[in-house]
Amino acid sequence: MAGNNMAGNNALPDGGGSPAAAGAALPLDGITVMDLSRALAGPYCTALLGDLGADIIKVESAKGGDSTRSWPPFEDEHSLYFDSTNRNKQSIAVDFYSEQGRTLLWDLAVQADVLVENFRPGVLATMGLDPDRLRLVNPGLVIASVSGFGTVGPLAQAAGLDQVAQGMSGLMSVTGPDADSPTRVGVPVMDIYAGVFTAVGICASLAGRAGNGGEGHQVGTSLLEAGLAVSAFQGQNYLSTGAVPVPQGNNHPVLSPYGVFRTADIPAIIAVGNQAHWQKFCGIIGAPELEEDPRFALGRDRSEHRAELTELIEQKLVHRPGLDWIESFRAAGIPTGPIYTYAQAFEDPQVQALDMVQTVQRLDGSALPLLRGPLSIDGTAAGVRKAPPALGEDTRSVLENLGLDEGQIAGLVEAGIVQEHAVEAARS
Repeated sequence: MAGNNMAGNNALPDGGGSPAAAGAALPLDGITVMDLSRALAGPYCTALLGDLGADIIKVESAKGGDSTRSWPPFEDEHSLYFDSTNRNKQSIAVDFYSEQGRTLLWDLAVQADVLVENFRPGVLATMGLDPDRLRLVNPGLVIASVSGFGTVGPLAQAAGLDQVAQGMSGLMSVTGPDADSPTRVGVPVMDIYAGVFTAVGICASLAGRAGNGGEGHQVGTSLLEAGLAVSAFQGQNYLSTGAVPVPQGNNHPVLSPYGVFRTADIPAIIAVGNQAHWQKFCGIIGAPELEEDPRFALGRDRSEHRAELTELIEQKLVHRPGLDWIESFRAAGIPTGPIYTYAQAFEDPQVQALDMVQTVQRLDGSALPLLRGPLSIDGTAAGVRKAPPALGEDTRSVLENLGLDEGQIAGLVEAGIVQEHAVEAARS
């Protein structure tokens, strides 16, 4: 596959063109993030911060680590679920329930710029990391929390997962073929959006520290808030008119023709977003009568008569292969494209030109083709600087950076307060 730069576990991809590889600073260089999160929302947030140059210290329980390490799909013993959101991070494994372990957690938090967690509200304090106490010692600390349902209300202490939030936010009610078939989105979008929103809040707080005496903020969101936030015009339609949106299948809820259409061989997505596109579209498919038909004169008319219009359009489209139509529409500036499997998506020339996939090497020497982050800085895409870590892979180096000497580290390992990965320990 094109675009697979090879990187060592702790090195940037050779020739990857990342800012760090070229010697340029990334925006969050020098920022240390203590990542106490697990599963997806928090780890997705910290992966984005790592893409931007932050030093991410993933602090995991010595009793198994992040729960997603045991989630399928697997490649040998490696969880690909875990791998997908834990690039560019270090891992230290700590016994959260021991007094010495909690002292280490405190010491890490005191030296961090950002702390990210997604426990239930209040759990952080029970771990000895009360935000108010931490700020007395580290006023600049940004504390970011992701919960299931927020910090107030009857569900504040309830466990929340992505699909629950998809359902409760209304998203599933507008997804699927019809109102009788509410459908979850095929990836955990509530976790992902919550992670993105948290990363935005963290970056805003870091930017604001310079103007408010260097004090950090407490940043928070929840899966439910994220789900409601992305309702966009669907939610606004209900709030303003009282109309309850319903699913439109593969059609755009308010624009037409905009959706999936049959061609001679494959379905194609065609998006006619304005009147100029409509005029061009009618010319390309050889249907000037549609442009002249009063049922389809304006966007509102076309949406109202969507079913009739779709049938007439497909009568034209079925006479040519889908890729031929796509080429013609793209040449006219009309957004269009095929529906890919992931195999086809990764083979697409545009995806390969973006160099989205970079191959890194895990601690055990196995190669991992990994999606880079979606951000570019000064025209250069973020690189994968480090493979997702094995549990406790960086325990020793993190403790050394805290100022512990070899004897102290050995004592903590022997007492089971911290855990090193076997491969890394053998190298020490």
